This record gives sequence, structure tokens and C-alpha cells, in this order.
Amino acid sequence: MATSEIHAGICGFTTVVHAEMDGDECVLTINSDCPDIAKLGENLTRVDPMREITWRGQPPQVLEAAPKYCAHAACPVPSGIIKAVEVAAGLALPADATITVRRD
Repeated sequence: MATSEIHAGICGFTTVVHAEMDGDECVLTINSDCPDIAKLGENLTRVDPMREITWRGQPPQVLEAAPKYCAHAACPVPSGIIKAVEVAAGLALPADATITVRRD
């Protein structure tokens, strides 16, 4: 099992993603303060990890579903979901990813 905790930024919303393999699929549990991401989580419960890690063939299910529920293109939650899937599937090691934004 893998967990991603995503603090989305200025919106103040936090999302926690639990990803666990079940055969060839990854089962997702997505809990979020954001009502849009909460709806995404209700509708995105299982994904194919091999589809999630590449742009070849069909697009990742997470990135295909995200615009249906979340209107903010810069939202980091979809990437955080994919990172949890990668780790749960043994396709990546767990490591934090950071985006630092400032006005210069």
C-alpha cells in the first residue's frame, strides 16, 4: 500500500490518497477537503498502473478523469494520485515531490 498526502496550495485543501494493489489493478481511496476532488475520488476507484505511468497508448485514467471534476489545471492532486499508484505497484520508490512557488 502507498499513501500520498497532497497539500494543494493557496486553496488550502488537503487530499489523502491510499493506493493498494489488487491483482493487476490498483484500488484507490481518495479523501479530500475539496468537493471537486472528493467527487473525483468517488468515481476513480480502480486504475491500471501500467496505463498510469505512460503517455503511450491510452492516456492515464487519472488525467483523463481529472478535468471532469476539477476545473483547476494546475491542481497537483492528479500527479499525487499517480505517484501513489506508482509506489503501490512497485514501479517507483516512495519519495516526496515538491513544487515551490514564489513571486520574485
